Amino acid sequence: MKILNDYKAILIGASAGSLKIITNILTALPKDFTIPILIVQHRRNGADGIMAELLNDHSQLRVKEADEKEKIRAGTVYLAPPNYHLLLEPDLTLTLTIDERVNYARPSIDVLFETAAESCKEKIIGIICSGGNTDGAFGLQQIKLNKGITIVQNPETAEVKSMPLAAIQAANPDYILSPEEISSLLLTIHENQKSHEFEY
Repeated sequence: MKILNDYKAILIGASAGSLKIITNILTALPKDFTIPILIVQHRRNGADGIMAELLNDHSQLRVKEADEKEKIRAGTVYLAPPNYHLLLEPDLTLTLTIDERVNYARPSIDVLFETAAESCKEKIIGIICSGGNTDGAFGLQQIKLNKGITIVQNPETAEVKSMPLAAIQAANPDYILSPEEISSLLLTIHENQKSHEFEY
């Protein structure tokens, strides 16, 4: 797998049992981490901003809920708000919609992953974590088809294995890794990207 030096974003798809791995990944990343991170975590309707607050307490990066038409920036982690699909546009701005649920979910991992793959082609990194359904499997497949990097949490390390297993079957990902190995790979990509000048 060839690692590029100008990735536009890292996408993390998460559901049941994923809070721990997301926290661990963000905790491992330095404050000068150069690639914006977009997270779709399945949450109940009406959930407040406590997840962003919790992750901010453990991360050197800024964690916030995504806003409509906001442009993604380095050093920032964007969470899909409850009950809104999150889309990444070609100009690296975010769109929020209340379109129909996909895979019974809104926000849907597939929606973010598909739009990002279409917008940024090979310059996207997609990660599927623990979860109890199949959301994200098709989206990760689209990232793979566009030659982005595809990563799935090793099902043996996931609290809920269904989502990683579905993603592995659908996408034949580049990497199947433990939480610690995912963090290590992202740090390697960061060091590679940091050695090249790149502006958003």
